[in-house]
Amino acid sequence: MASNSNNPAIIAWGSGEDGQLGIGNNEEKEWACIIKSLQSYSVRSVVAGSRNSLAICDDGKRGTLGHPPETKTENIPSQVKALANVNIVQAAIGGWHCLAVDDQGRAYAWGGNEYGQCGEEPERKDDTGRPLRRDIVIPQRCAPKLVVRQVAAGGTHSVVLTRDGHVWTWGQPWPPGDIKQISVPVRVLGLESVRLIAVGAFHNLALQEDGILWAWGNNEYGQLGTGDTQPRSQPIPVHGLSGLTLVCTSF
Repeated sequence: MASNSNNPAIIAWGSGEDGQLGIGNNEEKEWACIIKSLQSYSVRSVVAGSRNSLAICDDGKRGTLGHPPETKTENIPSQVKALANVNIVQAAIGGWHCLAVDDQGRAYAWGGNEYGQCGEEPERKDDTGRPLRRDIVIPQRCAPKLVVRQVAAGGTHSVVLTRDGHVWTWGQPWPPGDIKQISVPVRVLGLESVRLIAVGAFHNLALQEDGILWAWGNNEYGQLGTGDTQPRSQPIPVHGLSGLTLVCTSF
């Protein structure tokens, strides 16, 4: 599908009830449609969530569309103004929150924070002791002590890969009610020299530089590739695979 500009066409299809297709309405589309409002931009990458979408342009600026948890529904892309002055290189969308990382290794989070997945205590209070809303309205720094290479978002948890090859996580990594959530990043022990991470709703993958794939988390449907359906709280190698260069997950 070609566009009317020299930029690659960004196309979308599927559910549009929250405006996540970015085509100016909330209709469902069975066929691919060009997102016309992005035709004048050179888009580097796109990220699709269940109810919203993100696009990163070559200048590092970011646009969002759909139904971010903290704002009204939008059906055409709009700039994330809080990140206008940083060069975003990668982003991720979780069940109800968004993550991004800039070219300096600084990570940002916004959206639903019911389980601490944005890096803030979910039960926050103001100076007078009154409860604050759980959602993070404006993108803010998360994991500020880490130099991040990649971000990945799960259903109610977040995972980051640092430039030194280590993996850190926070939020609620298991189905709600199974374990207490944490809002402070905790290193996932046993993983070294990690090249790439991928996160599903409640399971995680980490690919090492040597091509070995590790998995942990919920395994109700055998998504860890262990030959059983037992959950794993610590990473274990996925046998039968070697020489991998890319991994991905899905909700």
